[in-house]
Amino acid sequence: MRKNRIAEFRGPDILRSNVTAFDAMDPASFPHTEANSPDAAGPGRHYRTVAAAIAFIRAHAGAQPALEEIAAAVHLSPFHLQRLFADWAGISPKRFLQYLTKEYAKRRLAAAADVLSVAADAGLSSTSRLHDLMVSCEAMTPGEIKSGGRGLEIGHGFAPSPFGAALVAWTARGICHFAFCVADEVAMLAELSARWPGATLKRDDARAGALLRQIFPTTPTRGSIHLVLRGTNFQIKVWEALIHTEFGEVVSYRQLARQAGAPKAQRAVGSALAANSIAYLIPCHRVIRDSGEAGHYRWGSERKLAMLGWEAARGGL
Repeated sequence: MRKNRIAEFRGPDILRSNVTAFDAMDPASFPHTEANSPDAAGPGRHYRTVAAAIAFIRAHAGAQPALEEIAAAVHLSPFHLQRLFADWAGISPKRFLQYLTKEYAKRRLAAAADVLSVAADAGLSSTSRLHDLMVSCEAMTPGEIKSGGRGLEIGHGFAPSPFGAALVAWTARGICHFAFCVADEVAMLAELSARWPGATLKRDDARAGALLRQIFPTTPTRGSIHLVLRGTNFQIKVWEALIHTEFGEVVSYRQLARQAGAPKAQRAVGSALAANSIAYLIPCHRVIRDSGEAGHYRWGSERKLAMLGWEAARGGL
């Protein structure tokens, strides 16, 4: 019987770039906390298997693995792998992976050039739409940054998301930190504390869960999220330009540098992306190379590809 090929990839593909290996591509080998354990409910539970499947496909891209082989690598039957992708992304594994090819990425970059040109002519507004979520932002004051947040109370907590467990933190003015869990809770909290040594940190997982359900609703729901940014003037310009990209859109480093008003500062743009501490809402996962390769991502290249495919599927692109 002929195996059901997951996709007929021809030539270099976005899935080939930055290959990383996990132990036997087993979902259980991915970093996690209790919040995104295999027993966690909802799409967060599915993400670990999706990420493992993407890692397996990238590691074996030249062999064009069949659906049966990918399913076996993540310890599922082909039927259950199909159902998992349908539940998590709303589409089949084959369609999902087609969104991750270099050819598709290049078409999206070409489309983004037109969108960015229109946006530049119209000027950027103070808010942007993330699907049905309105995202606005303001900068921390120099005094708040210099004091390390002295006098600030920062709420924080862990909660599941469609892309694994995340640590989210907030002040009375808005979200100031959002990081996917790539280490255990102790290490994640140590990073947050180091960024805000003068602040009072107050844990509230229930509030964190409510915020993530607002950011990632199960059904399209209108809402708004305000961000409080900590960075240099140039970094904030880059982040604001990113916030104004459309849901499911991708941009190149070159396009983003031009949008930030510094067309020759592509390296500085890359540094600004690396300094971003608010995942997803400042969508640095949407920045890819001119070649169509996904490139690096602070919270893991498999996660970046999963996010790109998930947004493309949800956006109907």
